Amino acid sequence: MSTVSAELVYFSPPPDGSRPFISINADSKTGQRARNWEQELHTVEIENVRGKESDYTLDTAGFQYHTKASKHTAFVNDEDIRAEYYPESIDFLKKVTGASKVVLFDHTVRRHRPGDAETDESKRQPVNQVHVDQTPESATARVHRHLPAAEAEMLVKKRFQIINLWRPISHPAIEHPLALCDYSTVDVKKDLVPVTLVYPDREGETFGVKFNPAHKWKYEKDMRQDEVVLIKCYDSAKDDNIAKFTPHTGFKDPSAPQGAPLRESIELRALVFYE
Repeated sequence: MSTVSAELVYFSPPPDGSRPFISINADSKTGQRARNWEQELHTVEIENVRGKESDYTLDTAGFQYHTKASKHTAFVNDEDIRAEYYPESIDFLKKVTGASKVVLFDHTVRRHRPGDAETDESKRQPVNQVHVDQTPESATARVHRHLPAAEAEMLVKKRFQIINLWRPISHPAIEHPLALCDYSTVDVKKDLVPVTLVYPDREGETFGVKFNPAHKWKYEKDMRQDEVVLIKCYDSAKDDNIAKFTPHTGFKDPSAPQGAPLRESIELRALVFYE
């Protein structure tokens, strides 16, 4: 088994018991995102699953790897990404999941630029914080936010998911890959804390993840541009045996060669519906 020892950043709740929050954008003066909770560093073993990718599925682990080259390869202009990359990604997600309807509601291009502040959405960097993108409340709110009221009301009564489609762009993700935590090793009742995500015009909600030594972390070393991982952020399925999400984070791979190109990646966020 090939593993690396790496430092991951976990969540520690506010000492005063107040509602945790974090700002989506960094302050232009300090370069920091405002928050009222602590970060907690833990060194963990992260297994390289290359060659064993098929052992992990959306419904068992909460994530799933595929080889799928994209026709769109530039990933520079947002309008071009929506016009060219969105349609092929919808087709791919439908094929992989068997979903009857897929709605892509946004995307983020991340470029690792050490020292740069994330003052707006054009400057997003890899997220070095163990998290889950959605809570049940924020997932349901997403459906109502992006679909007509009557249709949303009908769709949330059936099974739906939020899935991120993540891929390296420009070059393989060598120096700052993505680590994913196997859902079956998460204590859903103890490990998760809702965190308010403060946007300039609204609020969202994610889960902060507290450290648990039982967590089993995985990554696919040196992921290429023709490789993707589907990350489950929410699943309304009632079956307790089905993975509902997967905690994930970027991390510095200590086995990466000196001078490896800085990570660049794109994630699409999808509402995924089933008849």
